[in-house]
Amino acid sequence: MADGSAPAPILERTRGRAAVALGSGARLTGLHQSGSAKAMLPRMHGAPPEVVFLNTSGGLTGGDRLAYELTLAPGAVAVATTQTAERVYASAGGRAEVEVSLKLGAGAALDWLPQETILFDRSALSRRLVADLAEGARLLLAETVVLGRAAMGERLATVWLHDWREVRRGGVPVLVEPLRLTGATLSAGPACLGAARAMATVALIAPGAEDALGPLRAMLATVEGVEVAATAWGGKCVVRMLAPDAQPLKRALASVLNTLRGAPLPRVWQM
Repeated sequence: MADGSAPAPILERTRGRAAVALGSGARLTGLHQSGSAKAMLPRMHGAPPEVVFLNTSGGLTGGDRLAYELTLAPGAVAVATTQTAERVYASAGGRAEVEVSLKLGAGAALDWLPQETILFDRSALSRRLVADLAEGARLLLAETVVLGRAAMGERLATVWLHDWREVRRGGVPVLVEPLRLTGATLSAGPACLGAARAMATVALIAPGAEDALGPLRAMLATVEGVEVAATAWGGKCVVRMLAPDAQPLKRALASVLNTLRGAPLPRVWQM
């Protein structure tokens, strides 16, 4: 005999893929959009083209799948970002997955500058970024993760993040950065995150990237409220930052990017 209980609702999952290809001279040579993943190319005057990716579903949760792809022809120059912070909500089962593919032709230059990812309590996210660089290509990438909403007093007890960043030049890996974060990582122990609830990595992969280290360290000596370290080797310059909440981290991140780029941040960052 039926017990009269209602069946569990079947939740709709977010799916989407956005792919953009740019030729030299800011010429759009390819565009694909499906599902909740979109790409916008705002009109720019006297500056490299901007590609703004967005998730129209308003956030991610378990079972969602998104893919973003950007291809630059030899010599092309672009800046790519996201329209807003990506919020990862509590999962009722499974994890959200985000795939990012970046392909840069010979001598191309890309600043990959997504806005922060905010992990809510009981969220689960698997994210993978793979960048393929041809000879002489330049890539600047930044990734920021914020744990909870400090302004609302939220404290994370359970969270799951698997983040994989891989940069290859000529098919050979030159920078591989795996990150796995769980509730245990939120321990106050110094070997874990301690009191930090916001973290960022900035990496410049380019011929002569080591030359950026001196100016960076001089600027970072003036930064307050953020733990920061910078190093450079083999055509790479990497900066890592930790902060107790998002605001001091974002200020420090803006200073790092301004030092490395010598150009204004993407316009959507300033909205």
